[in-house]
Amino acid sequence: MATPAATQLGMTPPLSLNLPTVAENKASNALIEELKRQNNYESTSETNKRTVVLQSLQAITEEFVRQVTRLQGKPESFVKRAGGKIFTYGSFRLGVFGPGSDIDTLVVVPKHVSVDDYFAYFPDLLKKMAPEGSITELTPVPDSFVPIIKFVYSGISIDLIFSRLEKDQVPKDTTLQGDDVLDGLSESELRSLNGTRVTDEILNLVPQKAIFRTALRGIKLWAQRRAIYANIMGFPGGVAWAMLVARICQLYPKATSSTIILKFFRIMDKWQWPQPVLLKNIVKGRHNVRVWNPQVYGSDRGHLMPIITPAFPQMCATHNITYSTKEVIQRELKRGGDITDNIMSGKAQWKDLFVKHTFFTQGYKYYLSVIAASSTEEAQLIWGGLVESKVRLLVSGLENQPSIKLAHPFNKGFERIHKCHNEEEIEKAKSNLEYQVKDIPTETTDPSPPLEPTNEVVSEDAEVNGGPNTNGAEKPCMVYTTTWYIGLELREGAKSLDLSAEVDHFKKICTGWEKYKPEFNALNVTHTKNYDLPDDVFCEGEIKPVRPQKKKAANGVAKKRSATEDSASIPAKRQQT
Repeated sequence: MATPAATQLGMTPPLSLNLPTVAENKASNALIEELKRQNNYESTSETNKRTVVLQSLQAITEEFVRQVTRLQGKPESFVKRAGGKIFTYGSFRLGVFGPGSDIDTLVVVPKHVSVDDYFAYFPDLLKKMAPEGSITELTPVPDSFVPIIKFVYSGISIDLIFSRLEKDQVPKDTTLQGDDVLDGLSESELRSLNGTRVTDEILNLVPQKAIFRTALRGIKLWAQRRAIYANIMGFPGGVAWAMLVARICQLYPKATSSTIILKFFRIMDKWQWPQPVLLKNIVKGRHNVRVWNPQVYGSDRGHLMPIITPAFPQMCATHNITYSTKEVIQRELKRGGDITDNIMSGKAQWKDLFVKHTFFTQGYKYYLSVIAASSTEEAQLIWGGLVESKVRLLVSGLENQPSIKLAHPFNKGFERIHKCHNEEEIEKAKSNLEYQVKDIPTETTDPSPPLEPTNEVVSEDAEVNGGPNTNGAEKPCMVYTTTWYIGLELREGAKSLDLSAEVDHFKKICTGWEKYKPEFNALNVTHTKNYDLPDDVFCEGEIKPVRPQKKKAANGVAKKRSATEDSASIPAKRQQT
């Protein structure tokens, strides 16, 4: 009797149905062992703690809905049935989280509970019902792209977004599958539901979930180590990398994780962009919501590496990619494929794939330093987020500069604190990162969407902490900075590098923001040579570039550079703007 054909997952039939060889299984086992050595898996006790936290959030959500429903005067029978449910999305729901990972979480409530109720009652209820002292860093952000409350619960970072459903009740068995759940929702509510819907659809579209998860862990670790993981900076984010791995799993449904990683590099290295990566056909749907369609929308035609989400409404997860970041990604795909070929042939080990980037140590001779500064920590949180979201626009502008071949943004910003005593020192901190407090370690930004501004951005002690009334007094005041670095690769024969027009345009965009306050916020862009990079961008064991020594003739006089040497290593024109 013939074996029934397996259901096809994906846009095209599989490229191979071959089962793994002994060597491929051995390579997959070695991959898992290396991921464990790299601390990629969380302990059972830590995972159990996450389960307890989510159970608590479910109980708090149900009590929140009951409280709001009673305040509206609903009958007690209605109150008891109203429900409310917690969903997760992102790395936790995909099953690829590790130590220290946050949990992307969604609270879904019935139609009579509003977003205003969410911000009015949920934070207090959270503090009341959670174990004493377990909630820290509680930050409601009502004006965000999606309504969100950020907090840390028992040491676990939680991003909790909000959405209603057009239903009287949201019982525990509620799912977000199917397009009927979108009926009557606002654009913001639809965006909130999208994370869970996309994550679930990805898992539904892969043939072997365990193989997919192991391969995705490997690709995520590689992308993070190579600094090409951050949607906001023009690189694929977590969901985009997940969709790429899922597509390879569809093409090789019987393969093991080591083969999936090898095929991932080889297929994506040769992918004919801007042909989109799709896990399923795009369906218009009956809702009047825009879906990705390059034939209709000019902005969609401009996407360089489109990776399309599988749940309605289908959107491009990689619209931020620029010509430069695309080139960086493709170089890394080629490198990763070469290393994985050697791994599969026994000439290399998986640890070689996960070697850290060389962006600062060997990457470039010249950099731009984009420095956002504020006189209070609260103001810097908002201002830094705004500037971070615009850095890719500066990158796009630099790509049009005739002397620049590549403008490569690092995927994280560096947050520093400076202690100053007068206006002159404040200005030097804002522009040259001087007077840094050395006993407060530099931190890097999380590559995630920025927070939108709240109404209050200035602390009460603004005058002491670098506010407008310092009057040159010898008072200690703090300056908070975040710096993003862009590596510059010059075209052969470049003779000059005047970036004032591109920088001025970028600054105009940022300072034209309605919440920008020049008395508290500052923005500077400076040229930085590799040997002038701050020490704190280098990790232990990394070698910082050193200033080259001038060549001397036999008589001891400094030798002039030839025209060839000048064109090969053109110095960036010193510029602070």
